[in-house]
Amino acid sequence: MTAAPSERGAEVGRRIGVGLMYGLWKPRVLGAWKVPAAGPVILAVNHSHNVDGPMVMGTAPRPTHFLIKKEAFIGPLDRFLHGIGQLKVDREIADRTAITRALGVLDDGGVLGIFPEGTRGEGDFASLRAGLAYFAVRSGAPIVPVAVLGSTEKRGRLIKGLPPLRSRVDVVFGDPFEAGDGSGRRTRKALDEATVRIQERLTAHLDNARRLTGR
Repeated sequence: MTAAPSERGAEVGRRIGVGLMYGLWKPRVLGAWKVPAAGPVILAVNHSHNVDGPMVMGTAPRPTHFLIKKEAFIGPLDRFLHGIGQLKVDREIADRTAITRALGVLDDGGVLGIFPEGTRGEGDFASLRAGLAYFAVRSGAPIVPVAVLGSTEKRGRLIKGLPPLRSRVDVVFGDPFEAGDGSGRRTRKALDEATVRIQERLTAHLDNARRLTGR
């Protein structure tokens, strides 16, 4: 199954995300207007907590298709995540099916969500994988950096693995930028250079987001 996931499913996921995120917490969203209203876009999101993806899905102005590790697609979640237009990826290999479907999202003018660090960590963009650069250079889609802040400050009393209910989580969208150098090259050197440019922009956005929010 290599066809791009439907935007209709992702819109259902967005509406579920809106209900859950605003029902359980108090998202403060800054800069959502910076996300282009149409055309392919890549949201590059820092990742320090499992709630970061759903938080962006529920606060982004457009339906988003996230690349999500295959380990999350277990039991009933497998059908649910596929149903809301999310993309399963095997991080241990060059997952051609996931790559094809992700590029299909961008070819169709949709929004692709990526955790460029590859796995949950400090959420500081310190270690980027090359996948984000590949998708950006290959598709020509602009990257919008997204910083989720506050999801790991405290542990909830009722559910230890989640932020405290009704606590504030900040989601800060940055200015879109092009990752490539304009040459259209897709060589290893071009992707390495793009990764450096991306990391500089994402780190600068995170620093700015922390100043804006005081976190």
